[in-house]
Order: sequence, then structure tokens, then C-alpha cells
Amino acid sequence: MGTFLGITHRDPEILSGEPVFVGTRVPVRSLFDYLEGGDSLPEFLHQFPSVKREQALAVLESACETVIADANSV
Repeated sequence: MGTFLGITHRDPEILSGEPVFVGTRVPVRSLFDYLEGGDSLPEFLHQFPSVKREQALAVLESACETVIADANSV
């Protein structure tokens, strides 16, 4: 249904519409859960080989840009 820069996708038929990495069934939230739990990006990519490094980096960059934009709007 929705694609963010060809990196993430949301479809009600896939994991009840939870955002996933395009071409996978891996929830985007899993990346943040791994990092929050102290795991590295390489460990996440090892556990989810269908996610490309470029996809994970693009999601992290987008999250960073969103945080910076929110901070600058205050």
C-alpha cells in the first residue's frame, strides 16, 4: 500500500499492515528492537539476511532526520 523511498512498505496482507522492509516480511521495528537491545547492525543483518544493508541504513538515516527536524521545529 505505501512505500517510503522504496525502503519500507505497508500492506494489510503482510503482518497486518505493520511496516516491513520492501521485498521482505521483516518488520522495520525489528531493526530498532535489535539496536535498543545492544545488538549491532551487522548482527541484525546476519539474523535477517533478506534485509539489505542499504535499506537498514536508509531507515536509520530517515529516523535521524525526523528527530533533527522535530528538534529544530521547537
